[in-house]
Amino acid sequence: MSNNRIVTSPSERVQALSDSFKDVLSLGQKYVDLLDRLAQTKDTKDLLAATIKLTKMDLANAFVNFPPHYKAADYFLIFMDRLLKMHGDTAVNVTENELNHEFEATMASIGNEAIFKFEIDSRGEAAFTEQSQHEPLFYLSLEDKLMQFNNRTLVNYFIIYALNQHTDLELRDAVKPLIDFAKYLQQDLDFTIDLGILATANDRRFMLDKPDLPLTVIDRLFVATADEDYMLMNLPRNNGAELILDQGTKLDIAFDPDDYSQEWAFLVEDPDEQVSFFDVLLHYGLVRKWYLADRDSLAVRTDHMEIADDEEAVPDSASLAVDQSDEEAEVTTKKDDSEENDE
Repeated sequence: MSNNRIVTSPSERVQALSDSFKDVLSLGQKYVDLLDRLAQTKDTKDLLAATIKLTKMDLANAFVNFPPHYKAADYFLIFMDRLLKMHGDTAVNVTENELNHEFEATMASIGNEAIFKFEIDSRGEAAFTEQSQHEPLFYLSLEDKLMQFNNRTLVNYFIIYALNQHTDLELRDAVKPLIDFAKYLQQDLDFTIDLGILATANDRRFMLDKPDLPLTVIDRLFVATADEDYMLMNLPRNNGAELILDQGTKLDIAFDPDDYSQEWAFLVEDPDEQVSFFDVLLHYGLVRKWYLADRDSLAVRTDHMEIADDEEAVPDSASLAVDQSDEEAEVTTKKDDSEENDE
């Protein structure tokens, strides 16, 4: 007998309702258990597993309406809050909006006017997004253990917009917990992270979105530094220029003369590897003004990490293999179009 026949008799209707309640009660118990784990677990791996299951749980039922419950974006933010708190980091304040019952985050150093939420796309990738300017600062995939900052929006929000309302030190303190969150993901949960222009390693090259750079752009930097205390010099192999800033910090705009592609990039060096290209833009008005004036030429690209379908995946040296509990995904580094990825 077919299981797809229409339920018409009273007894069949009652049995269908009973079965539906059983399903709901079972699902409800699983939901409650996951909520308890999300709120109480002290284990980061358990926290991640519970969050992933909650974001994928479907509570819809034809007969029974579940009580009000949170959305997938809320679980991402609760996960972030809990991971930070596990490390004693309280710089991000996560609260529930009483009007729409959604969770939102604020940064202690820049006050409650700047509100951040996660927004989730069709692939399940979440973007940590500032709500007034709608700038997605970083992308997070819990299942694939990927996190990546968006260079374009970091500049849009912090360097162009927020610097008009806050000091550079306040903004530095606002960015710090985001960087720490990335590091906790990497240390505790083996995430692959890309800090973008927030990276401080001296050997990190910040590739320009446009590989060719008009030399007149560098000429304008020479002009800008003429009456300043900073020294700008041509590099020994005529492959760019080096700006000497203070406290041993140097900013290069150059290409590798031994690389046939000769793509231009920024390189920041400092004695303690504590200064990023973002820091240079934030703290040095001379560089910031020059950079923004020629941003079309100087924008740093974001090689956005995406999950590719098996038939579309093209293995190369930039590919990243990420182990998953349910399946293996092939991760490729793929360049976004210039409108979305240059900062």
